[in-house]
Amino acid sequence: MSARILKGAEFRDQIYAEVRAEIEALRAGGITPGLAAVLVGEDPASQIYVRNKIAACEQLGIFSAQFTPPASSTTEDLLALVAELNSRDDIDGILVQVPLPPQVDTKRVLEMVSPEKDVDGFHPVSLGRLVTGRPGLVACTPAGCMEILRRSGIRAEGANAVVMGRSDIVGKPMALLLMHANATVTICHSKTRNLPEVVKRADIVVAAMGRPWMVQAEWIRAGATVIDVGTNRIGSAKEAERLFVQHPERLDAFRKKGFAVLGDVHPGAAEAAGAVTPVPGGVGLLTIAMLMSNTVKAARLRREAGRAAGTPAAAGAVRS
Repeated sequence: MSARILKGAEFRDQIYAEVRAEIEALRAGGITPGLAAVLVGEDPASQIYVRNKIAACEQLGIFSAQFTPPASSTTEDLLALVAELNSRDDIDGILVQVPLPPQVDTKRVLEMVSPEKDVDGFHPVSLGRLVTGRPGLVACTPAGCMEILRRSGIRAEGANAVVMGRSDIVGKPMALLLMHANATVTICHSKTRNLPEVVKRADIVVAAMGRPWMVQAEWIRAGATVIDVGTNRIGSAKEAERLFVQHPERLDAFRKKGFAVLGDVHPGAAEAAGAVTPVPGGVGLLTIAMLMSNTVKAARLRREAGRAAGTPAAAGAVRS
């Protein structure tokens, strides 16, 4: 029996409906959530990502402002820009698209973002709030994975969960979210011994290693839920021939397009798993949805904090 396919579009549309309702409530109070996107240089992939995020803002009624400093920008240039955005009351969320040019200290720039506007959830303060279970803004991709589980009726409580990958952006916050949901969590990485055996024991597998088709079908326990975070763009004909040796139809498609996008999990896993997310069309759609959700959440939390403190920010920013 093939696995249930957890299509990202279904969950994205549910989240967007909820976000629209919250935006309408904020606008009734004279507040329009605002997102600033900083895109440095002209990296084609980054341009696509930012374009998709701006389009989502327009679709939902979130004010957006895009800033495009040149690729020659220095760390100090970007620190100054972020500081300016921190001070703007019409901006509730700040997105700094990575990767940044090699001469830029990425960590310094990301840490300059005010935690209250850190809609990517990358700031150490955001991570600290997640560790301690305090309310805050959570990294979008892990938050999206949890929404997939919750909205699919897949219980994390009591489950054995394996998170493959230990990045600050996905792996670590994903493990923390699962622990807060009362799962028993194992974090795996490139140095984990007997990796297939560890994965085989999992009720929930979250694959975020960044290696195309690394997780083989025989690694997956019958009935397990597989959340594939990997989005690996393959452009090498040699690599495509190696990966698609038993999938001639995929090799033909690769040759026509010149590239292929693969997850971390081999599609054969769907034969054993109880539920899987597709790539593309799975977790990636939830990442943008949670960015929108975080922007609206930041707008609400900032105004609530302003009212509590009696500051002018409580009035919000009114736009026509």
